[in-house]
Amino acid sequence: MLFENKETLLSRFESELIISAIVLLSLLIIRFILHFTITKVAKKNGINDARIRLIRRYITVNLFIIALLIEAFVFGAQFEDLAVIFSSVFAIIGIALFAIWSILSNITSGIIMFFNFPYKVGDKIEIHDKDFPITAIIEDIRAFQLHLRLDNGDLVTYPNNLMLQKAVTLIEKDAIDDFSSEDDGADSI
Repeated sequence: MLFENKETLLSRFESELIISAIVLLSLLIIRFILHFTITKVAKKNGINDARIRLIRRYITVNLFIIALLIEAFVFGAQFEDLAVIFSSVFAIIGIALFAIWSILSNITSGIIMFFNFPYKVGDKIEIHDKDFPITAIIEDIRAFQLHLRLDNGDLVTYPNNLMLQKAVTLIEKDAIDDFSSEDDGADSI
């Protein structure tokens, strides 16, 4: 009796399971291609591994959401049903994100900076801010902010969204090597 129900269940959803397998396999292939492409582009541009993993994680989450949406349609969900669910969820998320819009802005800026940012870790830059000008070495680029090391050794965190809004000048490429060798010389005295 138990096996008969499984067989009827499998035969009842046979086409949906086949379509699901095709969809999931396709999305896994797309994920692999996107991860490979992002890694290749990032390595070519000298982007560090932490930023590569972050962008790859964003892609994986988005593909997972797409897979859930496609699977819902495959198994018979109607657009009206999904529209009610998604509008309710997005209304709640929208209210929450409005309250923390600066965080969302910094994440979006971090993604933009991953693909189109002329400076990398180790470069010495000058940020032309009227109120708080900064000349520092980029120590790390994270999802929300940059870590900048000032000449006096202080660490400054600078939001990604402000980095895209301010004028920035490249003072010296790979200045972190020079900064490290100066520290080594100071330690030996």
